Parts: sequence; structure tokens; C-alpha cells
Amino acid sequence: MSVLQGSRILVTGGTGSFGKAFIRYALEHLDPARLVVFSRDELKQYEVRQLFRDDPRLRWFIGDVRDERRLERAMHNVDYVVHAAALKQVDTAEYNPFEFVKTNVQGSQNVVEAAIESGVKKVVALSTDKASSPINLYGATKLTADKLFISGNHYAAAYPTRFSVVRYGNVLGSRGSVIPFFRRLAEERQALPITDMRCTRFFITLPQAVQMVVDAFDMMQGGELFVPRIPSMKVTDLAQAVAPGADMYDVGLRPGEKHHEEMISPEEGRRALVVEDGKYFVIQPDLATWGYEPPIGKPLPDDFSYRSNTNDQWYTREQIAALLVDEVR
Repeated sequence: MSVLQGSRILVTGGTGSFGKAFIRYALEHLDPARLVVFSRDELKQYEVRQLFRDDPRLRWFIGDVRDERRLERAMHNVDYVVHAAALKQVDTAEYNPFEFVKTNVQGSQNVVEAAIESGVKKVVALSTDKASSPINLYGATKLTADKLFISGNHYAAAYPTRFSVVRYGNVLGSRGSVIPFFRRLAEERQALPITDMRCTRFFITLPQAVQMVVDAFDMMQGGELFVPRIPSMKVTDLAQAVAPGADMYDVGLRPGEKHHEEMISPEEGRRALVVEDGKYFVIQPDLATWGYEPPIGKPLPDDFSYRSNTNDQWYTREQIAALLVDEVR
């Protein structure tokens, strides 16, 4: 049984793709005493309320993670927090850099401070592969946020609150996914634009992402960064799984994009273990002052890194197509 069972939970960014999937899972499997949905957009909150038919276990807070006092009010008498709120568009970040800093960095620190002040037990923050060896501003803000949450355990050492991070790559079925775009072009019998024919990516489904967060709450002591051990896929295989036989053309890397994704850098790999029968990697904190004890797991080679092009697990086109069918359901 998960520690989240029957508890009081808050989700920042609760009307996004992950938030809605987490709400559905929580209502169906965790029977929360109260589930607080914290987000900025009134219309999206209205739409999600209709989606879940105003379930009486849900509470609705309009607010921005940039507002620490509003976060404190929303976290009153809350046991666990999932921090999913973020600005995420890579190209938008390059044009609006400080807006991303205010939400992804200052907003994350506000979550840390509010959770400690409110006596929250555990916080799990969502990160991204772009935070590993970042080359764009979005990735840099998420790396900073990761560091803030890990370091938050130092601030909270004399308090009950603990913080951990989960990091994963692209999400099938999310609002930012390329899949709906490919599908629309395929229906119009147009060729599919491919960033670069050599590109590889990590993909995770929304149910996998939700389960990973739930598992992180059960496994965490505070200070860990959890990474799923999942197969890679070629971007061209993804495109052909969406639209078999479609023509493709190379458009080149956009500013801030990589040929291959990285979820664990060589520097982080020295602190990583494989846990849960190979299901996850866990990157341990550099310095732990809050009574942290290393988990039981398999150590990795000194030169280990986790990249989509050197992964030892790969999806076939047929497996990708099956994932897409499940995502539609």
C-alpha cells in the first residue's frame, strides 16, 4: 500500500497532462482524503472539474507558484505535494528567459519554503531530461530547480519535510507531444518533418510517469533523483509508427535541441544505483546532512551515463505502434 493512500495531496500544475493523469489515478487507486488542484488557469480548472464531475474529494485553488503565500494557504493541512507546474517550451524560453526563471526557479523555491512552513511530509518534483547537461535555458532552469529541491533537505533537516525529484523524457499523450502533429499531417497526406534523421529519444507513457511519482513517494528518504530505466526509440521509427509509409524530410535541429537525450550525465553516474529490480536508477545526493542512508541497489561503472543513443534497450516500430494504441485508449 502506498504512503499516499487515504492522504491529503496537493498537485501544482494540476490541470496539465500529467496533473489530470495523476488525479485520475489518485481517485481510482489512492482514495485521497483530499486532493488539492493548484493551477493558474480558471478555464482549465473548470474543464477538469467537469472531467471529474466535481468529485467531492477534489479542492480547487487558483494560484501561481510565483506566489509563496498562496502556496502556503493551499498547502495547509496537506501531507504530500507533487510539483508539476513549470514553463516548458524550449523555444519560448529563449525568447522569454526571465519568465522561465520566475516560474521554474523562483517558483520551485517558493514550493520548498511553503512546504517546510506548512509541515508537508514529502514533496516530489517533476524534472526533465533537458536538465541533464543542459544546453538551453529551459534545461538550465530545471537543473537549478532540481538542485533547489535536493538542497531543500538541508533547510528542512530539523523539520519533517523531505524533497526528491523524478526525471524523465518525452511523454506520449502529453499536450507538448509531437504525435498529434504527425497524425494531423498524415491525415492530410503530407510529409512528416523530422528534426534530424539521426535523433533518438526517451519516451514514457503518462501512466508510467504517474506510477513513477507514486513509487518515488514510497521509496524516497529525501535527496534522491529518480530516473526510469526505459527503452529508447529512433525519431524516424516513431514517425513511421504513427504514419506507416509516410514520406519524411529533415528540417535540422532547432536552437537548444540535442541529437540524443541524456537523463544521467557521467558526473551523476558516479552517484547512481539501479534499484527496484532494475526498474529505476537513483542518483544519490552529493552531500546529505539530514540522516540519509544509501538505498540497497546495484552500483554502476565509473564512466556510466544514460543516453538515448547508447541505451541497451530499444523500442521496435511494432512496440511503438502498440504504445500509441494504448495512449489513444
